[in-house]
Amino acid sequence: MRRLGELEAAIMDVLWSASAPLTVREVLGALDRDPEPAYTTVMTVLDNLHRKDNVTRERVGRAWAYRPAQTREEFDAEAMAAVLESSTDRGATLLRFIGKISPEELARLRELMDAAEEPR
Repeated sequence: MRRLGELEAAIMDVLWSASAPLTVREVLGALDRDPEPAYTTVMTVLDNLHRKDNVTRERVGRAWAYRPAQTREEFDAEAMAAVLESSTDRGATLLRFIGKISPEELARLRELMDAAEEPR
C-alpha cells in the first residue's frame, strides 16, 4: 500500500469528514489550504485516488461525486499492516511502535488485545 501524498491526504480528510459523496467543487470548497489549489488539480488528484481504488465515484448530474472506498480506520489499519509486512523483523518493529505510543494508548491496546482473546 502506497502512502498518500500531502494533497491526497488533505482531500481524503475532507471526504472522510463528509456525510455524503462530494463533487470536485465541494471538495475544493472544504479544503483549508493556502494557496488554494486549482479546480483541475483537485480533479486530477481525485481521479488518481479513484484509479488507486481509494475512492469510489458516482454521477451527480454532469459531475462526479466522490466518497472514500474505506473508512479512515480501515485505511490506517491496512497501512499499519503493510509496514509490518515490509519489515524484516516484525518483533523489533512492533517493539519500536509500542515504545512510541503513550501509556494511555498502550493500556487501550492491552484492553483491545484482551477483548480479542476472550472466547466468543
